[in-house]
Amino acid sequence: MRYEVILLALLLMQTSISPSAKAQDAAAMIIAVGGIEEGQPIPEKFASCTADGKGATRAGGNISPEVIWSGAPGTTKSYVVIVVDKDVPVNFESANKAGKTIATDAPRRDFYHWVLVDIPTSTLRLPEGGTPPGMVGRNDMGSRSKSANGYDGPCPPWNDELLHHYHFQVYALDIPSLGLKAPFTGPQVKEAMKDHILAKSEVVGTYTTNQTKKKAAQ
Repeated sequence: MRYEVILLALLLMQTSISPSAKAQDAAAMIIAVGGIEEGQPIPEKFASCTADGKGATRAGGNISPEVIWSGAPGTTKSYVVIVVDKDVPVNFESANKAGKTIATDAPRRDFYHWVLVDIPTSTLRLPEGGTPPGMVGRNDMGSRSKSANGYDGPCPPWNDELLHHYHFQVYALDIPSLGLKAPFTGPQVKEAMKDHILAKSEVVGTYTTNQTKKKAAQ
């Protein structure tokens, strides 16, 4: 379903769905991410690096996309927004090294690109490139650089043979705050909210900086 169609549905839901209807149907919560279609390549302006056409990478726009959602249960007291790449190699020793490749069957792990918690129920939209409400966690770029918080977009190794999948997720929670103190990480958020999730919705986009895979995905 195209973003524009989902966006229209979300706007209609925000004005017409009653709290009681939301409480009855948690599965009704839906999410739309501006410029990102389900299962389709993520635009380079949202990526922290792009293929440079010479077999390596260069800096991307690294702008956070618009995220909009609706249809959460009426008992929702806060939201969490997470962006996670589930295809990052466990072993990074061969990453971005000439003459090396990372095989598609190499062990993989979750890698968090954006972590937002304690988003108030009055917020149903994060504007493109805007400052989000709530508390901002440290992404996994930060775990490597010890400085990055907030949004950092896709930047998979250019020698990775696997197409990466990025999950843009919104969670509706039954508590107003997870009680976390900065700096907190994606895994800490997942642990803190596991018994408080009322509903979840996601859009999955793909991305690669591997020249061969990039051409195949287009």
